[in-house]
Amino acid sequence: MPEINSPKLAEVIETASTGFTAQCYDLNAAPPLGSLMKTSVDGITVYAVVAHVSTASLEPGRKPVARGKDEATEEDIFKANPQLEKLLRCEIAAIIVGHQLDGEILHYLPPRPARLHGFVYGCSDGEVKDFSKKTGFITLLLSTQGEVSPEEMTAAALRRISASYEGEERRKFLLTAGKALAQLLSADYNRLKTILERLSA
Repeated sequence: MPEINSPKLAEVIETASTGFTAQCYDLNAAPPLGSLMKTSVDGITVYAVVAHVSTASLEPGRKPVARGKDEATEEDIFKANPQLEKLLRCEIAAIIVGHQLDGEILHYLPPRPARLHGFVYGCSDGEVKDFSKKTGFITLLLSTQGEVSPEEMTAAALRRISASYEGEERRKFLLTAGKALAQLLSADYNRLKTILERLSA
């Protein structure tokens, strides 16, 4: 279950076995690409990575219009048009990368998808470290199908996870992740090169 102090970020509005879509409560506070999040269903903590973020009108087919010609900052646009918070929505597409059952973190898909209207929370650095002690989740990242390529998705997630470590621990994590990638992509040098370049940038 989520930690008491975990920030509540969003709510699941569409769900499937491999991932879910969640709507952010704060229009301008979506977590970065690759961030580890969690939700729960039937006592199982489901871990997922931010795979895509989009902000659009609540009404299908209706696009927002420019409103800032006479405003000094972007923030002023929202101050002058408070209704925008009610007319727009920010959605997160997330891919499931594992779950926790009976205290054990498992890097494969959970038996059930995330719960519709389930709360989505951020993960603390400690939780991210616990989740990434083993690298089995990388297999799920590499098989991502969505708006963002699996190479970009994998690199983004590993960068975000590595940010939870410091100094020598961070170097060790990236080295371990690099070895796992080399093994998984031994027959596809171009994919491996693409991801490693984005990790070292």
